[in-house]
This record gives sequence, structure tokens and C-alpha cells, in this order.
Amino acid sequence: MIALYGIPNCDTVKKARTWLDANGLAYAFHDYKKEGADPARIAKWADAVGWEPLLNRAGTTFRKLPDADKLDIDATKALALMAAHPSLIKRPVVEYRGGLLVGFKPDIWAAALL
Repeated sequence: MIALYGIPNCDTVKKARTWLDANGLAYAFHDYKKEGADPARIAKWADAVGWEPLLNRAGTTFRKLPDADKLDIDATKALALMAAHPSLIKRPVVEYRGGLLVGFKPDIWAAALL
């Protein structure tokens, strides 16, 4: 089973869900806004892909953080910020048998999931 993590009103998540549906792939959707983000799961993802690819520095949530939170970010600080503010997690994150995908790139998704 594929697990898709994100926020339902995110345009990238919408594209990813449309792609999964179009390719007949069943998935369970985890809504960060309603269900939160599990710190242990975020740490597991960071172990798999590194914390840098998980941290969404381009979004509004990151820009609105106090300057102190944005300075000197390391793995520990990034994981704590992502757990406290799930919108800081790059979207979507997909767990599937055999791997993890961060962000939506159709060609990479096709190679991994089809």
C-alpha cells in the first residue's frame, strides 16, 4: 500500500493524487492539517533521504518563521521545526514498499511505482 502525506489544498499534492488515480494506484492519504506529523516518522524519513530534502524552505511557513528559527538549522532543529509546523515538510511524501519519495516528479514516480 502507498501512503501519501501532505496537505489537501496544496497544488503539488493535488497533482500527485491525480497522477496516482490516473495510474490506478491505491493509496492512503495522511492529512498533516488534521492528523499532524509524527516526529518519529519524520526522523525515519530524514534517515532515509536526509533532512535537507524534507525541509521546505521555499514556502510561506518557512518565510514567516522568526529569524532565530531560520538561523543555524541542523538536523535536530529541522526535525523539531517540521514536527511543530508540518507545512515545513516538502510535499508530498510517499512511503511505498521499497522506498520513499519526496516531492512530485512524474518520471521518478513512474520508475518507482509503476
